[in-house]
Amino acid sequence: MNLYSCLLFLAALPAAASWAAPPPDDPTQAPAPGPITPPVNPPTGFWRWFDPSTAPFIPVPLIGVDPDSGTTLGLIPTWVHTDDNQEINRIIAPDVLYNPNFGFGVHGRVYGYSSKDEQWSVVTGIKERVEREFDAEYQRGRLRGDLWSFNTSLIFDRSGVPRFYGVGNETPKSAETNYTNQQERAQVQVGLNVTHAWQLLYTARLQAVDVLPGTLNKIASIETRFVDVLGTNKQFLNRLSINYDSRDDLTVPSRGMLLVAYAGLASRDGLFNDSMYSEVGGDGRGFWLIAPDTILAGHMALRYLPTSHEVPFWALSGLGGGESVIGGEQPLRGWGAGRFYDRDSFSSSVELRRKVHTFDTTSTSIDLEITPFIDVGRVFARSSSLPFDQLHKVLGVGFRGIARPFVVGYVDIGYGSEGVAAFTGLNYPF
Repeated sequence: MNLYSCLLFLAALPAAASWAAPPPDDPTQAPAPGPITPPVNPPTGFWRWFDPSTAPFIPVPLIGVDPDSGTTLGLIPTWVHTDDNQEINRIIAPDVLYNPNFGFGVHGRVYGYSSKDEQWSVVTGIKERVEREFDAEYQRGRLRGDLWSFNTSLIFDRSGVPRFYGVGNETPKSAETNYTNQQERAQVQVGLNVTHAWQLLYTARLQAVDVLPGTLNKIASIETRFVDVLGTNKQFLNRLSINYDSRDDLTVPSRGMLLVAYAGLASRDGLFNDSMYSEVGGDGRGFWLIAPDTILAGHMALRYLPTSHEVPFWALSGLGGGESVIGGEQPLRGWGAGRFYDRDSFSSSVELRRKVHTFDTTSTSIDLEITPFIDVGRVFARSSSLPFDQLHKVLGVGFRGIARPFVVGYVDIGYGSEGVAAFTGLNYPF
């Protein structure tokens, strides 16, 4: 899910809340009669498309800001479907947008929430220059009520915004380069649910990544400073994880924890031939309800590559951006995605999630949260290095819109040693 997808939820909050509520069922609770005012004529013509009471959809303005992508403007006409319990079961959200780096573009998005146990999504998009994407995902067995759980995804993505600064924990801002990342990825996850809390998970991922010259003005292309990184690399990853999950909710947890220990092997060709690297790591997420409507959330991740052989930089352990991926890149919300790379990494975050308001609309309820947070992390080349030394630090605040039980949209603003960065996304960062 990209940053534009979540904006439709956050930007739609005022529009959804402004829809007129039905009259009270109890006539004794109706307001006292007053002066009769003439009815206000609804907007007509062009302006009817920007009034939630007359538009055939929710007209959501798209305003995307990202430290790498720059500013994107557009419109997301959004159709939200709910069931008899006023829970969202489908969202249809195409868009039309403009980005100064890549020109005009369009996206098509459909998110399906068949049940709490089954979900799916399809996202596709194209811009005038460089960027293309297709992302399809299907999940079944999310609640672990049956013996098996499945998650499959298929991705094609061509992005012109990635940055590379070199390898190491102290790579300077002055080393910034831009490259075009084109990747195809197919992934299958099969989980054996030993109990409701304990799961043995196998992940198979086939991935091909092309690192191509950059296209952004005023930023050096990657081959001008790092001559050996261009080209295509294929990776076949086999990973086995042991998961313990006691969270009370998968999307909006208020108590419990998720603990993951994993080990894997990545090869360039075939199942175990020509090993690229081995990996071991752990990921922990805890949630504590410390007061009414106030949740303390914590996250910690540690990843090591005990063996490696000509590993491309994008397969190393990475820090930066606004999302945590188990066994992958970890958040550091004062820098853009992929700001720091090296063999090993440590990351930790703490958030105080405080609900401040609830909108009761005609179709669903939306909670608003304000979340101060702290991120710390580092990458390092030797396993003997102390993970908690020489940490990068970020202070920030997040704003979240929650349409239970499936949808969380966030905007996080963080401050690090290189300035302020803003991120948006679907689901919590961890």
